[in-house]
Amino acid sequence: MGHVTEIQHPLIEHHLCTVRDKSTVPSHFRAAVNRLSVLVGVYATEDLAVEPLVVQTPIAEADCHQVTRCVALVPILRAGLGMVDPLLNLLPDAAVWHLGLYRNEETAEPVEYYDKLPKSGAPNTALVLDPMLATGGSIELAVRRLMEWGVEEIRVLSIIASRDGVERVQRDFPDVKLYVAAIDPVLNDQSYIVPGLGDAGDRIFDTPQPG
Repeated sequence: MGHVTEIQHPLIEHHLCTVRDKSTVPSHFRAAVNRLSVLVGVYATEDLAVEPLVVQTPIAEADCHQVTRCVALVPILRAGLGMVDPLLNLLPDAAVWHLGLYRNEETAEPVEYYDKLPKSGAPNTALVLDPMLATGGSIELAVRRLMEWGVEEIRVLSIIASRDGVERVQRDFPDVKLYVAAIDPVLNDQSYIVPGLGDAGDRIFDTPQPG
């Protein structure tokens, strides 16, 4: 599907069981999101540009490589915060910029409430973090804002996406790369992913879920 990668890995399947299970307690849910984020993050960064570097080990010189791109993490508040720490473990020098979007429960459309991106200094590559890609509305707002900021390359990392959301991102942003642990077939009448995992933000932060 173009620039869409649905990652196939036994550990992905294993940890998806945990996040999908409604009986999973918040601490275990957060831990599973962390592990899934690492797995998705490794795949999403496998082709970052690197440059050669010679370092001195305790024994001798060693030929190494280091990432040359300026990379930023852009979590979509609030659920995207659950993916930040595992990605920072992989990219400890990455900047973190937050975009606040919440879901209007009547229209299922995203509403922007927080944006502190500066006018200049855009990174080469931005990794947009959002555990759930449902309608694609939040991702659309985020991608357009990052393009406006001047980001050269945008990659979207999600745990679970709907097929409708994936197709929307592909259609509107054919150059954006999307990495997901699973693509689910449909959205329900409330625009929740089916079977999905419910509300990722509520389950990460242990706040009441609708229904």
